[in-house]
Amino acid sequence: MADLDEVPQVTRAGRTAGGAAGETAGEQHPFGEYGVSSRLRDGLRAYRMIAAMWIRSTMAYRASFAMTTFGNFAATSFDFVAILLMFSQVDELGGYGLSEIALLYGTSAVAFGLADLMIGSMDRLGRRVRDGTLDTLLVRPVPVLAQVAADKFALRRLGRITQGLFVLVYALVTLDIAWTPLKVLMIPLMVCGGGLIFAAVFVGGAAFQFVAQDASEVQNAFTYGGATLLQYPPALFAKDLVRGVTFVLPLAFVNWVPGLYVLGRPYPLDLPTWLAFAPPLVGVACCALAGWAWRAGLRSYRSTGS
Repeated sequence: MADLDEVPQVTRAGRTAGGAAGETAGEQHPFGEYGVSSRLRDGLRAYRMIAAMWIRSTMAYRASFAMTTFGNFAATSFDFVAILLMFSQVDELGGYGLSEIALLYGTSAVAFGLADLMIGSMDRLGRRVRDGTLDTLLVRPVPVLAQVAADKFALRRLGRITQGLFVLVYALVTLDIAWTPLKVLMIPLMVCGGGLIFAAVFVGGAAFQFVAQDASEVQNAFTYGGATLLQYPPALFAKDLVRGVTFVLPLAFVNWVPGLYVLGRPYPLDLPTWLAFAPPLVGVACCALAGWAWRAGLRSYRSTGS
């Protein structure tokens, strides 16, 4: 399968790179002279086109797609199987029952799965920085972030989202709580806000790789590791760790803070109740900071030299 570097790119005028496309790009203003809304629009358009290319490539082999998606579903299911094995020996884990932990697990898995599906390829940036292939992305009239995020768009990651949805539905059906309109609203807020927070961590980790080069494992410690951390109740962890993921890297707003509001349990740090509704705002703020870090990292990039 061809990599992104080998596929003809499309300019804003809709023509392939090379030949007349070079003249088209040359007649336009440099991308940096566009306003924020124009850059965002062009970036989303480029992302959509690159992702669609990889989706068409994937669906050309439907049997392979079905098997890899099922494999992704099965592999991620082992995390919840481990929780079920724990509950075969105990009735509670950190004072939480199986349905309560299933709610934390489901919301964390779906939120992370959405971010991983959309921009999970960001962890490859360090490899591009090290081998110099990032240079080929810089000369195209397309935002680098959109190119890196959509590269090798893996539709098989839907398996993780599906598995998380199954666990989340199980939790919602079996939980014995008094549902109110605000608690019902909290479920999509957790998923959407959590997806934004994880997306910001992906982008921020990629920005760090401009300096550290191939440091994908460090990034994975905060993305995949953070998702695993949030599958368990905060009562299991030390107060310093809880403070760190609340006030430093606000992963707690993915599901701990809003999730404990839904369950009617106090948060270990005694936060105000209204913060349970803050995940979307925290997600937007994290994305803004990650965008700033990305721009700073991209400006500091000096190629690999020769």
